[in-house]
Order: sequence, then structure tokens, then C-alpha cells
Amino acid sequence: MNGQAARSGAGARLDVARVPRRELAMTPYEVMLSESQERMLIVAAPGHEQELMDSFAKWDLESAVIGTVTADGLLRVFDGAAEVASLPVRLLTDGAPQRRLEGRPAEPKPSRVGAGRSGVPSVDPAAALLRLLGSPNLGSRRPIFRRYDHMVGDATVGPPGGDAAVLRLPKSRLGLAVTIDGNGRYCRLDPYAGAQLAVLEAARNLVATGARPLAVTDCLNFGSPERPEVYWQLERAVDGIADACRALGVPVVSGNVSLYNESEAGGPIDPTPVIGMVGLLADHRARLDPALRAAADLVLLVGEAGHDLGGSEYEKVVHGEVAGPPPAVDPARELAAQAVVLEAAEAGLLRSAHDVAEGGLLVALAECCLAGGLGVAGGPLRSTGGAGLEAAFFGESQARFVVSASPAALSALRDLARRHGVEVTLLGAAGGDAIEFQGQLRVGLDDLRRAWESALTAPGLPADRED
Repeated sequence: MNGQAARSGAGARLDVARVPRRELAMTPYEVMLSESQERMLIVAAPGHEQELMDSFAKWDLESAVIGTVTADGLLRVFDGAAEVASLPVRLLTDGAPQRRLEGRPAEPKPSRVGAGRSGVPSVDPAAALLRLLGSPNLGSRRPIFRRYDHMVGDATVGPPGGDAAVLRLPKSRLGLAVTIDGNGRYCRLDPYAGAQLAVLEAARNLVATGARPLAVTDCLNFGSPERPEVYWQLERAVDGIADACRALGVPVVSGNVSLYNESEAGGPIDPTPVIGMVGLLADHRARLDPALRAAADLVLLVGEAGHDLGGSEYEKVVHGEVAGPPPAVDPARELAAQAVVLEAAEAGLLRSAHDVAEGGLLVALAECCLAGGLGVAGGPLRSTGGAGLEAAFFGESQARFVVSASPAALSALRDLARRHGVEVTLLGAAGGDAIEFQGQLRVGLDDLRRAWESALTAPGLPADRED
């Protein structure tokens, strides 16, 4: 119950004797303070209790009516007929004691990667791409999801491995898209921006399926808040999540906090807020995925690149450092790019969509090609804003999508992007067995797939196989 409810006079009457429990002889005190997981408290409209309970029973979930909302501003707790506690709700919402610690930012570390912004990457881009696809953060998750049948219940739409999972709702064409996102390196460099980036990328993951973001849950993973640097990270990350959600117009409906994650040898973990987000598809049959499937379809970049190599996978995997500022945050650009993809999807202009995130443009393209079995061929890729090809290939600038469309849809797609003030760049055409930018890069799909599929396969383990 929030502060607004408390100020409005809302209260509650609860009977702990009705609370389902696994342990016998629990006291009312223990029932009220237990932190058992996998539980939710629901406020239902009067008269619909049995309807909800029948729905829970269908999924073998135990439920019970444990109380009612009142208008006296009190939380009254009963154990059967005996009242065991009564206190004003405002003490739990507005009157709880606060402990404010000292926060202190860590010293920033400048990045050396791409500092000269030269027109030539400092390493061979084909070799760098293969290293990135073979890294644990970017490689195939198949060894994981093949160990659990993703078709259990037959509610998922399409194969796993896209930007977000889509679930069909029974007796409806509606689809729910769900995703999680988080990047501890971004937050190490700037916890406020890093938390915003987690929210914004989660939203892009949903939009890439054609879903409109609805709500957020978060999991805040940090070291000891008694360390001034960690307390500062926690404060800034919470502010970042709040501001990003306000910009997107999505509420945070739940979450949890995990603190004191550190060891004597390694110190605190990277600050890692993880964002879970859910979105709605009007028709799950219209779900988009990253796969390039039709030869001669045009492959386009929605959004534009900047010099965003700080905290990137390229910086970490290829150059062995984590430094510099993380990618720039611009909620207005995010909303504009997302609007273009959503409206294009709803108008039937797109064949596929995929957000550009960790690993940058080349990794996003490789994922699209591997998903559909087709390559991409285009002319030389032009860098923008003086960023250089290193940032153009591997920079993690936000508010970007790789999409594919038929040639006939190009004019309408560009008109739509122009109305939103979003740049659309033609990268090339789908087809062939390689990713190729004339005179800059050529790498075959077979080589890409070998690197990608080996990322989570330890030497000596049997290869994953179909059951």
C-alpha cells in the first residue's frame, strides 16, 4: 500500500489464520514477516474472488482470501477472532525510519579504444567479429535452452533466441512479450546512465517483436551499501531506472534488492540492476523476429551511430579494458526510434527487426543472418559524426534497430522515419553466405556460426544435440 493510499484513508483488515503456509505452529508475527518467495498479494474487485481462485487452481497454485480493504486508515491484523496488531498505515508508508549513508562516486577511467577516431579500425574487423560472437556474453544460448523444453505448455510463439519471448494468451490473438536486460559494465562506469540503458534496451527488445512496453520489474544487485562508492551506485541506479521509466511512460510494478554481494578477494560485484519488462502485441501472429529469410530484402539501420565504445563488448573482449563513458542516453531519440519500428510493424512494412545492443552493428547483423540463414551484402559502410569505422562497426550507440523490408516498402518506411526525425540508412540486401561491406569486411556465415555456437561449449563436453 503506497503513501497516496495511506493519505486517502485506505486501510486493511487481514486474518493470518487464512494464509496458506508450509510450516505448522507459526505465530502471527512470523506469518506477517516471513519472506517466503513465489507469492503475490492481489486486491480484487468484490465478487470476483472465486473467479480468480479458479484461475489459480487451474495452474495448481494455492490461493486464499485473507482480508479486505477498509476506509479507516488502519492495518488491523487478526488471528481468527483475536486482534493481534493494529497500527496506522501511514507509519508503514510515510513514517518508516530512514537510514541515509554517505555516497561517493568512484574516479572515472578514460578509455583508450578508438580515441583517435581514425578511419581504419585498429584491429581486423572480421577477426574482431568472430571473437565477439565466440564470447560468453554474445554467443549462442542454445546449450542452455535445449536443456529445458521451451515448448512446454505450447504457449510460446516462434523459436527461442530473439529479442523477447512472446506468449500467446488463451482464446485470444493477444500476445505478451517478455524480456530481461542488464549491463554491469555500463553501471560500473556510470550507474545512472547504465540503469537507464538497461530500461531502454529492454523496451527496444519488446519493440523489436512489435510489442508496446507496458510495465517493469527490477532486481537491484549491488555490493555492501556501507561502502560509500556502492551506496552512491545504488542511489544513482535507482534514479536512472525511475527517470527512464518516466520517459517511456511505464510503471515499475514490482522488484527486489540483493545487497552485500562481494567477497574478501574480489570486492563488490559490478552494480547490476536487472530490468524485466512486459509488452503487449495486438496479434501474436504478427510477431517480428531478427531472422533474414527473403533474398533481395533490403537491410536497413534505424537510428544513427555515435562514438560509443566505452563499456562495450568490443572494448572488453578485443582490447581487454572497461573504461570511458558508457553509451550516451537520449530518451527522446529512443522514443522516436521505437515509434518508427512499432508503426512500421503495425503497418506491415517490416519483415524482421532486431535491436542493436551489446557488440554493436556487426554483431546485430550477424545475429540476424544466423537466425535466417542469409547473408548481407552492401557497399562501404560510412561512419557518421566523425566516429570512425571502429565505432560504426562495434560501438553500442543506443536507439538503433536493424530491420529488413521489401524494396516496395522502402519509400513508406523512409517517410515514416522522416516524420519522427529518425535517420534510416540502407546497409545492403539480404542474400548470399557472408556479411560483406565492399572493401571493408567479408566474413562467411559458416565461420560466424562456428564461433557463435562454441561460445558456451566447454572443451571436452559432448556437443548439444536434438532430443
